[in-house]
Amino acid sequence: MGKPITDYRQPPYEMVEKLPDLRRIAKHLQTGGIIGVDLEADSMFHYQEKVCLVQMASNDQTFLIDPLALKDLSPLAPVFADPGVRKVFHGADYDIRSLYRDFGIEVRSLFDTQIAARFLGFRETSLASLLKDLSGLVIEKKYQKKDWSQRPLPSAMCVYAARDACHLMELSKVFEERLRAKGLLFCVDEECEMLSKVRPAPMEDSPFFLRFKGAGNLDSRSLAVLEALLQFRHELARKQDRPPFKILGNIPLMEMAQKKPVNESELKSVGRLSARQLKSLGRPLLQRISEALSLPEEALPSYPHKPRSAYDPKVARRIRALREWRVQRSKRLGVDSALTLSNAQIRSLVDAPPQDLGDFQRIGELRNWQKRLFGNEICRLLDTVA
Repeated sequence: MGKPITDYRQPPYEMVEKLPDLRRIAKHLQTGGIIGVDLEADSMFHYQEKVCLVQMASNDQTFLIDPLALKDLSPLAPVFADPGVRKVFHGADYDIRSLYRDFGIEVRSLFDTQIAARFLGFRETSLASLLKDLSGLVIEKKYQKKDWSQRPLPSAMCVYAARDACHLMELSKVFEERLRAKGLLFCVDEECEMLSKVRPAPMEDSPFFLRFKGAGNLDSRSLAVLEALLQFRHELARKQDRPPFKILGNIPLMEMAQKKPVNESELKSVGRLSARQLKSLGRPLLQRISEALSLPEEALPSYPHKPRSAYDPKVARRIRALREWRVQRSKRLGVDSALTLSNAQIRSLVDAPPQDLGDFQRIGELRNWQKRLFGNEICRLLDTVA
């Protein structure tokens, strides 16, 4: 099952704030073959989030790279792009997108320890939970939601930042050994390769309500009110350089969209706004609501619902059969069942069931490792469902 992590001492770290030092450590990082990488950002404190610290650990040194001081991280691009240097992240989706968004950096030869943990059947896959399970090491996470844009960074936050990166390499070695023993390393490699290609979503001019949970349940007039309130929140957040959720939470926004208060008394009865918010935001909120209520019917927005497919008993039986198979197959394989086959992948299989392995190979929604491990089984299963 692989050796437990035994060496969890705090390594020395170097704060990197000048370009010559960054060039020097970039050369050093390309010589070791494997590095641990972590990021800290300020999404809890500013309207436009940004990477505030990049932690990179080699076998003998941990570097805390300060992009706020350096501005230019281009010397690191060859390190991240080098296929001969394994980059170990944990839960890399956000980090990959952030590195590309802020610095144009692309990552090759990625190993994500969270993905590996899911293929190894761990139920709790946070880094803290994994380190505790494997070594008994208790990680203090109290600095996770601190303001990483503050300067100078307190020494305790620097120690916290350095520690996670240095544990990642050892964790990856344990996981690689276990994955090889299970014959599943190639699955993780493929998932990591796909993850390395994610990119930040483009800034769109589409309505804010399309990214608001629960908006699809609103009628058109309520949707117009919600959009007006969301636009107001973003305008104020940008002006004050604060995250939108710190201006107004989603719950009061939804309630105002549903109840549509038209005066201060009705706004107060919503019950979700503090006295301070009522005093400072009350009038502009009522103004935005009034403007939305005065829109003509033809100007009201509509939520783009996907058309529902007609009920097909045969399709329903196929879905049920695949879900039952997924549960049993995941148990035998010892992995997270959502990895074995997602609901979206099940849908792609039942809409046009593959007749043979050749058909199965052409289904684009499936990973190559799924086709290799499950192709024949799924074809036989679907063939038996009348």
